[in-house]
Amino acid sequence: MSGFFIKMDEFVVYILFSKKFDKTYIGFTSGLIERFKSHNVLGTKGYTIKYRPWEVIYVEFFNSKAEALKREKFLKTGIGREFVKKIIF
Repeated sequence: MSGFFIKMDEFVVYILFSKKFDKTYIGFTSGLIERFKSHNVLGTKGYTIKYRPWEVIYVEFFNSKAEALKREKFLKTGIGREFVKKIIF
């Protein structure tokens, strides 16, 4: 075997927090480490580059993309945002 890689069959809903700007970001991915690098270092456009640096403050794992998307959408609602505020404070 010439190389090693990790295949992730799980989907992750994550919450990022920028202490410097007091901002949150909610997203989902199947590759959290690479996605986090994109938000903090590699990305050149979009919402998250304006509020760097980001910390991962919360993650949830799901077996399907549909479940993860449903949870991400919930966390972006008013009730979901209250849950997010409790994590931060």
